[in-house]
Amino acid sequence: MSRRVTFSQLGGPEVLTISEVTEPHAGACEVRVRVKFAGINPFDAKVFRGAATAAPQDVQFPSGNGNDFAGVVDEVGAGVDGWTVGDEVLGGKGFSGQADYVVVPADKLVRKPDTLSWEQAGGLDIVGRTAWASVEAIDLTPADTVLVSAAAGGVGSIAAQLAKLKGATVIGSASESNHEFLRSLGIHPVKYGEGMVERILEISPEGITAALDNNGRETVDAALALGAPAHRINTIADYAAVSEYGTSGVGAAGATPADLAALAALVADGSVQVPIDSVFPLEQVSEAYAKLLEGHSRGKILLAL
Repeated sequence: MSRRVTFSQLGGPEVLTISEVTEPHAGACEVRVRVKFAGINPFDAKVFRGAATAAPQDVQFPSGNGNDFAGVVDEVGAGVDGWTVGDEVLGGKGFSGQADYVVVPADKLVRKPDTLSWEQAGGLDIVGRTAWASVEAIDLTPADTVLVSAAAGGVGSIAAQLAKLKGATVIGSASESNHEFLRSLGIHPVKYGEGMVERILEISPEGITAALDNNGRETVDAALALGAPAHRINTIADYAAVSEYGTSGVGAAGATPADLAALAALVADGSVQVPIDSVFPLEQVSEAYAKLLEGHSRGKILLAL
């Protein structure tokens, strides 16, 4: 038997339980990973709370939980080339990541660089692929000034750094408690909320040329007011803006395992910082999501298995 986080009804973090389940095994073209760390994401909470498009209609109870994981290959199925028992890997699998074992298609895994910490690897999949794809969607160059909202969060902090690596000037919205952190990354911090447009104009009197929205309509409206054309605004928090304004809405699905591998290398060599907010034992999964839902965390929250 092995452990797996599950939920059998919709609700708050209290619906999450640790279940004993039959140990899964790798089939043809699959690899089994013994998980060391698993990440948690806002989307997970939307699902078990019934606030995501996938819930409640498409959720089958009991449902597994989580996506991100990092661990060691401990079983290789028939027809698999390139992976052997003992390989250190990271990746993601929907409704499955928070478990002792995850069975995944062999071509969905990414090799963990030696200098990438297990904690960083365990929380990289969704935020990393989302950040990578959203930055690529707006074709940044050194001539750009880009607004990144929620720039101290999991997706935002990575996206802001990737935008900076493109040579763009990056303005990041965040609570004042995170401004020094953003400055340490070379990002111009700005307080969100009323008056944000005026505060951004103090930093960049010419306005902005692009935006990455990780927060919602406030960011989209501010970006448009500051001169960013709609097609150079990517949102992962206000998909209604895609149809209403013509913004893009590229998320994690827009990035490949190769993209995730490229990002993992950047994190491993220090080019991109991925801060870890906190680590909880698997048995405290409900407490971990409660912390996530409080907001204002800096970086990723992890589960240790």
